[in-house]
Amino acid sequence: MLTASEKRIIRALQIDLEVRAQPFLPLAASLGLSETELLAAIRDLMARGYIRRFGATIRHRISGFDANAMVAWAVPPQDINRVGQMLAGFREVTHCYERQITGNWPYNLFTMLHARTQSECQQMAQRMAELTGIKDYELLFSDVELKKTTMRYFRDHAENTGELPPADTNDVNPI
Repeated sequence: MLTASEKRIIRALQIDLEVRAQPFLPLAASLGLSETELLAAIRDLMARGYIRRFGATIRHRISGFDANAMVAWAVPPQDINRVGQMLAGFREVTHCYERQITGNWPYNLFTMLHARTQSECQQMAQRMAELTGIKDYELLFSDVELKKTTMRYFRDHAENTGELPPADTNDVNPI
């Protein structure tokens, strides 16, 4: 069971961290904790399974990457692990996952690429095809980004404001 203080920490961690040498320092101060205390609490929450990982969302268009493509690969089932590991190892690949083949869509492995131009995405996919030996693939380019949000827990307080709850909050919402 989470304490009110632990829920408050989890809420605070849902706010984007600053890109700086000590990203948890301002957050700790806002919670009335030292950085050491906050990091110890985070480690404890991780050890107990309440926090599994920290993720970063790259706003690729803001970063100058105007082209992104989902590359759909038709990989023989016996090669899926080998090819999946190879593709996931490319630093250009931000996502790599297998899906079941359905209907007339023969593709079962998917990777996401971000680049400055569609031509760069095409060149990356071509190089990956040559190195993996998989020649049957399709590039699906995004036209518009419709949604990119972060998971939110304990949403009852200060919905969508980023405001931290008061220290005496007695939440009963499950995580």
